[in-house]
Amino acid sequence: MEPGTSVRVPAGTKHWHGAKADSWFSHLAFVMPGGEISNEWLEPVSDEVYGKLPKN
Repeated sequence: MEPGTSVRVPAGTKHWHGAKADSWFSHLAFVMPGGEISNEWLEPVSDEVYGKLPKN
């Protein structure tokens, strides 16, 4: 992703924010109101696992 990239994730879709060991990003997430809308945060990644990710 590049600065300014916009990504739409449909409601109920399990997804992961990709990362590399020597990069980072921040993001804003908006949830549109609606019936039976929910958000599921996946498990955190340990420092050990994060450190084994490929580098740029």
